[in-house]
Amino acid sequence: MFIDWLKCYQDYDFDLPFIGETSEAIFDTLTGEIIHERQPTQRITGSFSTSIAVRISGRRITVDGNPSRYGRVDNLFGYTSIDDCISVFNNLLLTLGLPPFNRCTQTFRSQTPDGKRTITTSDGCTIQRIDVTSNFSVGEGNELAFIKSLATQRIKNSIPNLHTNGCTVDWISKKGNASHIYQSFYNKFNEIELHQKQKIINSTHDDKPSRDYFYKVLDFVKSQGIVRAEQKIKSQFLRTHNLRFWGLHDFSALKPIHDEFLSVTNRITVNDMKFETISDQLLRQNVVKSRQAANATAGYLFMFLHGQKFDLQNRNVQNHRARLRKLGIDIANTSDMTKFSPARLVECKEIHHQKVTAPDWYRKPQTHPLRLVA
Repeated sequence: MFIDWLKCYQDYDFDLPFIGETSEAIFDTLTGEIIHERQPTQRITGSFSTSIAVRISGRRITVDGNPSRYGRVDNLFGYTSIDDCISVFNNLLLTLGLPPFNRCTQTFRSQTPDGKRTITTSDGCTIQRIDVTSNFSVGEGNELAFIKSLATQRIKNSIPNLHTNGCTVDWISKKGNASHIYQSFYNKFNEIELHQKQKIINSTHDDKPSRDYFYKVLDFVKSQGIVRAEQKIKSQFLRTHNLRFWGLHDFSALKPIHDEFLSVTNRITVNDMKFETISDQLLRQNVVKSRQAANATAGYLFMFLHGQKFDLQNRNVQNHRARLRKLGIDIANTSDMTKFSPARLVECKEIHHQKVTAPDWYRKPQTHPLRLVA
C-alpha cells in the first residue's frame, strides 16, 4: 500500500509572503479594513510534466497533489508513509520562501459564530484527503475480465458501477455519490495511455534515458496486466475516525481499512472465456476465403434460427447450406434454438491475481530530508 495523493493545510500565527503576481482582498466598505486576503492557487511544476498546487488564503497554506508522482517519470510505486509525502511538500514550500508544515502537538476548539458547532483544530498540519493504492497482477489481457467480475460485488452499502469502457469499476451510494471514501479498481495501462504517455513523451524529447525508462515501465505494466485498487479517503471520513492531525494520529490505521477493501477480490473466481462466432469458424476451417463470404453465410444461419424457411432448389441457398453443413448445421431441418448457438466457446481459463512487487530495475521514490533554503 502506498500513497497516491495528499491534501493538507496549516494555519500560522503570522502573515505569509506573496508567491504570485496577484492577490485578492475583501474590504470592509465602512472602515476600509481588510477582512480577508487570499492569493490565487499556484501550480508548482516539476520534472516530467508534474505539478503540485499551493494555495495561500489568509494565514493558511494548503498543498494539494501527488507527492509520489512529483518530479518522477511514473508513480507505479510510491511513498508508503505520510512523513515522506509531507517531506516532499515541505521542501517545495521552502523553495517558495514559505514555512514548512509542522507536526501537531495539541488540538483545541476554535471560536465560531453563535449557534454553530465549534470546530476542532490543531497547531500543526491537518490532512484533508489521502489516496491509498495497491497494484495487482492479473496477467496480460485479463484486466477487463477481472474488472468486470469485480463489478458483480457490492461493498457494504455501495453499489458497483462499471464504466462504459470497462477499464474502471467504482462503488457509489444509491444516491450516486461517495462522500466518505471513493473506491475503485482500474486498468493501469489504460490510465497511463490516456493521461500520462503523451505528456511524458513531450517532456522527455531531449532525455532519451528517461523516455526509454518510461517505456520499460509501460511494458512491465502491460505484461503483468496490472489493475490498481484505489481509495480516495476524504475529509469527512478522516474527521470521523480521528485521522486528520499529522503527529497526533496513527495513520497505520489506514492499512486495515485498505485491506478490508481489497478483500473484495477474494469473493470472485474469474474465468476468461473466448468465443468463436460462426463467421470465425467458417474462416478458421477454410470453408470460405473472405470475411464477407463468412458473414453472408452466418446471415443464413440467423434467419434459420428465427424460423425462416428456405427454397432448397435455390442455388444461393444450396451454396450456403453446403458451407454450414461442414460445421454440422443443416438449414434444411426444422429450426431448434436449443441445439445451436451463434457463438462457440473455444477456450476458458481461470484468472489468478496477486500483489505486484517492484522489479529490481525500478526507480523507487527517494526520501529527501528537509533542506533549508537561504
